[in-house]
Amino acid sequence: MEAILSGVQVLLSIIVMLLILLHSGKDAGLSGAFGVGAGGSSLGGGSFAEKNLTRWTIGFCIAFVVNVIVLLKI
Repeated sequence: MEAILSGVQVLLSIIVMLLILLHSGKDAGLSGAFGVGAGGSSLGGGSFAEKNLTRWTIGFCIAFVVNVIVLLKI
């Protein structure tokens, strides 16, 4: 069980890193290359794609934290 959760943790960490890198920052970051940051506001993104990216990032971060807690309890 611990080996499976450790593998899931590695996958979650890679996914979280990629999702964070896709967010637009001051210079539009990597998301500017894909058109995600176009027209977004500074308070969390104005476009539909930016809002969905934020939701996916939060979801995977919660899964990451829950997996860390479960691994610590084993």
